[in-house]
Amino acid sequence: MYNLKLAETADVEEIAELLQANSAARGGALTGNFTREVVADMSSNDMPVIVARRAGRIVGVVFSAARDGAAQPPPIKAMWRAWPGGPSAYAYGPVCIAESERGRGLLPQLYAALKQRLPGREAVLFIRRDNLGSIRAHQRLGMRETAQFILQGEHFAVYSDGAAVKAVDAEETSRMDALPDSRDKQ
Repeated sequence: MYNLKLAETADVEEIAELLQANSAARGGALTGNFTREVVADMSSNDMPVIVARRAGRIVGVVFSAARDGAAQPPPIKAMWRAWPGGPSAYAYGPVCIAESERGRGLLPQLYAALKQRLPGREAVLFIRRDNLGSIRAHQRLGMRETAQFILQGEHFAVYSDGAAVKAVDAEETSRMDALPDSRDKQ
């Protein structure tokens, strides 16, 4: 149904159109300004950008960026301050799926294609708190909320799929197991 591949220079214009159509300025949930120049910059780093095509059109994209990437926008800087992740963590996103393709299983395919190219590395992302669809979709991928931040009055959650998150979950479970059962007091 979908053809997933690494983005190419020729894809920049179509990716920019998809991102702009879903930007907050146009009533969407994406945070950022995605001009053709910005998308070209985001696509030119050494990290993978995956596009999904259907019927010849780009209908989905997921970006990745190194933690120490140049010219990080304020939300990415705030995300890293809130949750630095593990030593090989990378910024996951933005991810954008055309409205016509939502709910059809494209996000798990994009995520799997990205993870295949970045095996064993922790994906760290931020999601606006009011973007409940994205929060639920990323939770279904196994990502967990690790931190939060406020930037220019907007509330964001930081999510991760990393081993550090699993260690925190295991530690919390361990602490819960160590708590006395209220039935023991009877």
